[in-house]
Amino acid sequence: MSAPPRTRPLTPVSRVLRLCLHALLLGLLALAAGRAVTDSAPGAGWVIGACALVACVYAAGVRAPVVRRSPRGGALWLAALGLAWAGLLVVSPEGLWIAFPLYFLELHLLRLRWGVAAVAVTACAAIGGFLAHSDAPTPGAFLGPLLGGAVAVATVLGYQALYRESERRRELIEELIATRAELAVAERGAGILAERERLAREIHDTLAQGLSSIQLLLRAAERTLPEDAPAAEHIARAREAAQENLAEARRFVRALTPPDLEHGSLAGALERLCSGVPGPRVRFSVSGAPRVLPTPYEVALLRIAQSALANVVRHAGAGRAEITLTFMEASVTLDVVDDGRGFEPSSAPSGDGGFGLPAMRARAETLGGLFTVESDPGQGTAVAVTLPLPVEAP
Repeated sequence: MSAPPRTRPLTPVSRVLRLCLHALLLGLLALAAGRAVTDSAPGAGWVIGACALVACVYAAGVRAPVVRRSPRGGALWLAALGLAWAGLLVVSPEGLWIAFPLYFLELHLLRLRWGVAAVAVTACAAIGGFLAHSDAPTPGAFLGPLLGGAVAVATVLGYQALYRESERRRELIEELIATRAELAVAERGAGILAERERLAREIHDTLAQGLSSIQLLLRAAERTLPEDAPAAEHIARAREAAQENLAEARRFVRALTPPDLEHGSLAGALERLCSGVPGPRVRFSVSGAPRVLPTPYEVALLRIAQSALANVVRHAGAGRAEITLTFMEASVTLDVVDDGRGFEPSSAPSGDGGFGLPAMRARAETLGGLFTVESDPGQGTAVAVTLPLPVEAP
């Protein structure tokens, strides 16, 4: 019998166990028929006929798809098999032994409570059939079927427990494999984003700043030359080339901007971030006159906001949070405040899968900024980062 569908409360049985069950039942039927022939019993023909009937009913059920697919079909087959077996019990005491494979069939095809009840009925029928053919009842006539039924119940329950444990482990392994694959994709994506941010920062801090300095120096040199100086035209062309290459470098920096910043400003990205946070209500506000920030600054502030909100959702148990982006004359400040359970900053863990306070502090300090955390148990948490704005070249 193949594995039952998920809608049935049964445990699939391996091919080896099915073959053993087939061999056991057919072997016991052959033994009963053989004993009747060798002992020259008066009703040997009836015994052989009853054994053949039981074998035919059993074979028909094994080959019938409805028995494998339908609990009702399995129950009807067991009922027919039980009637055929009852006829064998009437004509031969050897039919008692057929009860043992029947125990396993009943426990496999029926729900547990009905299976146990069917085992009890089968054991009583086996005892009754043996007593009908015996003049002197013995304890073995009662203990044999009862102990056999108890062993069958214990064996099937143990097998089902082992199978369920095996299924749980298989599902856990599949989940771990899927999680590992997702983690690999996430790490790869994080690595790509980190490399993009690093390249944008390097281009901005080296190439773009260098071209900006060259442009300033050429402008200063141009101012010191007389109007009719032969080198003035060459300096003007050099300054224009520096300006064009500076614009190209800035286009490279914008192309390496994280996806959250590709289609809008930092304020827009932060507003979208707040609207998509599960759990606490998050409000976003802007203070001061917004201005265009260098890409590394926007990236750092966005990542710090994402990390801080991740901590709010995962650890703070907050009902409300607020993000404020403040533009000042010489700096920009990001504040993330929540009304969660708070913590002791001095005892905070050193990291949390990339969302830890040290990671946020490192981002801020890389750009020469200041990162602070204020929190007390039960008083919420306030995270603030202040970045000094670079002086733009004229």
